[in-house]
Amino acid sequence: MPKVIPFAPRAIRPRRRAWLPVLVLAAATGCGVPALPRDPAAPRPLPAAYAPAGAAGLAPAGGDSTLAGGVGWRAFFGDSTLVALIDTAVRNNPELLATLQEVEMARNEARAIRGRLFPQVGVGASLGIDKVGRYTSEGAGNASTEMTPGKEVPEPLGDISLGFVAGWEVDIRGRIRSRKGAALARYLATVEGTRYVRTRLVAEVANSYYELAALDSKLAIIRQAVELQQRELEVVRAQKEAAVVSELAVQQFEALLLNQRALEAEVLQQQREVENRLTLLLGRFPEPVARSARLAAGEGPGGLAAGLPSQLLRNRPDIRQAELELAASKLDVKAARAEFYPEVNLAAGLGVRAFSASTVTKLPESLTYGVAGDLLAPLFNRMALKAEFARASAAQQKALVNYRRTVLEGFTEVATLVSAVGNLQRSVAFKSQQAEALDRAIGIASDLFRSARANYLEVLTAQREAIDVKLELVETQLRQRQALTDLYRALGGGWQ
Repeated sequence: MPKVIPFAPRAIRPRRRAWLPVLVLAAATGCGVPALPRDPAAPRPLPAAYAPAGAAGLAPAGGDSTLAGGVGWRAFFGDSTLVALIDTAVRNNPELLATLQEVEMARNEARAIRGRLFPQVGVGASLGIDKVGRYTSEGAGNASTEMTPGKEVPEPLGDISLGFVAGWEVDIRGRIRSRKGAALARYLATVEGTRYVRTRLVAEVANSYYELAALDSKLAIIRQAVELQQRELEVVRAQKEAAVVSELAVQQFEALLLNQRALEAEVLQQQREVENRLTLLLGRFPEPVARSARLAAGEGPGGLAAGLPSQLLRNRPDIRQAELELAASKLDVKAARAEFYPEVNLAAGLGVRAFSASTVTKLPESLTYGVAGDLLAPLFNRMALKAEFARASAAQQKALVNYRRTVLEGFTEVATLVSAVGNLQRSVAFKSQQAEALDRAIGIASDLFRSARANYLEVLTAQREAIDVKLELVETQLRQRQALTDLYRALGGGWQ
C-alpha cells in the first residue's frame, strides 16, 4: 500500500537517505527470484466429429451452420406458454439472481484494484494539544524561543492542521497491473458463470414443462383405458349372467380396472410434484401451471445443428469461464513473483499548520509541505514469498486441469446427446407402430371374445400390452424432447 504521510512538519520534512545501500540491497534481493512456470500446454485437439463415422445420431452441421450458441431460447422452443414460463424464471429465479450479485461483486473488486494504480489523494484536518517537559531538548528550546518580541511559545502548545495528503505505490514491478488483470478476468468469468446458470435454468424449466405435458398424456391414456375396461367389465358380467364365462373372468377384468385407477392416482401425484418443482424454478409458491394444447399433440422443440466440436470452445459458457479462470491464475503467479522485487512508494503533503486558530490562516508562516519516497525490498520474509508463489503456481495448475476437465466433459456430454437424439427418434417411430398394432389387436381380441372364439385372457393380455406400450411411447417422446433441450444447453444455447 502507498505510504500516506501525516501533516506534521517533522514527518513531511524530507530526510536524507542513504540510497546506495538500499540499491545494493534491492539488487541483492532481486537475485534468486523464481522463474515463471512454463505456459501450460494447450489441451489436445478436439476430434473432428462428435461420433465415429457411421454411428447413429445427428449429422454434424458445417462450419457456416446456425448453432445453438447463436439461437435464442425464444426462437428455439417456440411454444408461447413455455417461453412465458422461461421468461418468468429468468427474472425471478433465486439462484440466478444470486449469481448476478456475484457478478456485481467481481466487477467492483476489479474497479477497486484498478484504482490502486493511481495516487491516493485525501484531505483532512486534525486538532490536538501537546505539553512537553521543560527539561527536554524540545521544552528547553520552546522556553528560550519567542513567537513575537516579548511573547514566549505558549504552554501547553496547540496543534491545528488542515491540508491534502497523497500517496502512490509506483507499480514498477507490475504487481498491481497483474492483480488488476486477474480481477478483470475473474469478473468476466463470473459473467460466463451467470450465463451457464441461465442455460441450465432454461433447460430445467423446459424439461419440467415437457415432463408435465407427458404426465398429461399418460393421464389421458390411463383414463381412456379405464373407460374401455369399464365397458369390457360390463360385457363380462353380462356374459357371466349368461353362463358364458366364470366369476374368475369378472374378477380379473375388475382387478385390471382397479390397477389402472391406482395408476391414475400415482400420475396425479407426479403432476403435483412436477408443478411444485417448476413453480420453485419460477420463484413462486406452488400453483397450477398452464400447458399448451399443441404440446399435448406431440410438438416439441425445433431442430438443432450440432456443429463442429471446435465451435464448442466458443459457445459453452462454462468452458469460457474455465478459460478465464486459467488466465486469472497466470496473472496471480506474475503478481506473486513481483513481490520479490523492491517496492517504490511516494508520499506528499500540502497544508497549513499552527498552534492556534488565529495563526493557522496566516500565510506563508503556517504553510507546510513535504515530499518523501521509500524503496523497500524484501529480505527476511522470502520464505513466505516463496510459499505464496508456490501456492499461486499450484492454483494455476489446478485451473489448467479444471479447464481440460471442462472441455472433456462438455465434448462427452454433447457426443452422448447427439447419439441419444438420433436413437430416440427411431425408437419413437418403432413404438408408435407397435402401439397402432396393439390397438388393432385389442379390437380383434374383443370381437373374437364376443363371438366366443377367444378367451378373456387374450383380451386382458392385449389391453395390458397396449397400455404399457402407449405409456412407454409417451416416456420415449419425453426423453426425446429432453434430449433435444439438453443438447441445446450442452452446445451453449439458452443464455441469450
